[in-house]
Amino acid sequence: MKRKTAKEILAESFRELAEKKKVDKITVRDIAENCGYSTTTFYRHFKDKYDLIVWEHTQYVSEIMDRVGKDGYSWNQTLYEGMEYYEKNKEYLANLLQHTSGYDSFIRNMVEINCNALKERVMKAAKVDQLDEETEIYIRFYCWGTTALNCEWILGEYSISPRELARMHETALPKPLHQYLY
Repeated sequence: MKRKTAKEILAESFRELAEKKKVDKITVRDIAENCGYSTTTFYRHFKDKYDLIVWEHTQYVSEIMDRVGKDGYSWNQTLYEGMEYYEKNKEYLANLLQHTSGYDSFIRNMVEINCNALKERVMKAAKVDQLDEETEIYIRFYCWGTTALNCEWILGEYSISPRELARMHETALPKPLHQYLY
């Protein structure tokens, strides 16, 4: 039986609170008290609530990206699973999108997390420690565009299914990146 880490418990506490409150109104004290921890414990693991948000999203993205290429797990499956996660967590993600801003905005952090995960995947597939500038630009271009579209979809601007959105993401992937993901 795997026990939850303090980070996981704090993240769950934050999510519980985010179901009832706007993210910008949740304090570190609220998060810690909600799960029976002290603020000292919180700060031992995270520098602030935005660091917690980034950590949690990074964990999810890393988990799904690590599956690409294993046991026949395809890029399309990765995209579809990501869209299903977004659909299942729309209210929470909308709260993050609407109630974070500036340097700590969730959309800015989503882009960086997605870019870093895709960059790692491409470097692994290419068996290199560093990518050329053009490939990095294609990754950033793709991640900025797909993240912006995901956010609009999460906020209800489109009514397409997760499967259809995943298909569109797959179609939009720049050709130079295909060799690393298929």
